[in-house]
Amino acid sequence: MKITLLCIGKTDDKYIQEGIDKYLKRLKHYISFQIVIMPDIKNVKNLSEAQQKEKEAELFFRNITSQDFVILLDEFGKELRSVELSAFLAQKMVSSTQHLVFLIGGPYGFSDLVKQRANSSLSLSKLTFSHQMVRLFFIEQIYRGFSIMKGEPYHHE
Repeated sequence: MKITLLCIGKTDDKYIQEGIDKYLKRLKHYISFQIVIMPDIKNVKNLSEAQQKEKEAELFFRNITSQDFVILLDEFGKELRSVELSAFLAQKMVSSTQHLVFLIGGPYGFSDLVKQRANSSLSLSKLTFSHQMVRLFFIEQIYRGFSIMKGEPYHHE
């Protein structure tokens, strides 16, 4: 199985990118994981919320296939504890899921088309985080999930 995180716009803050790089390096020992950074939508000031979500949807659909298991990272998604996320990842691995794709939407969330395509949605918290911080938190949680799976001492219950 491989995991892809699709994001819109690059990470501007050096300290966040350093954290992301740290966990990407650690994840290499467990699974094929990649981040795909799609370009920011141009001229957003001239677009309505709906138009912006449609443009973002076009970018997402260019980067997913019909075989991908797509999970939205969305404030209204299901909340899991870290051990539950680990169990979910393990279940996807044994069920022969080939490609898990997680999406971080833009500032207004996801278009209805993207929501309809998604297989599931996941919330990292009821709190609101910047899109850049979500990347770091999410990658750390994927790393944590694999360390739990392997019985390593990173996670404490």
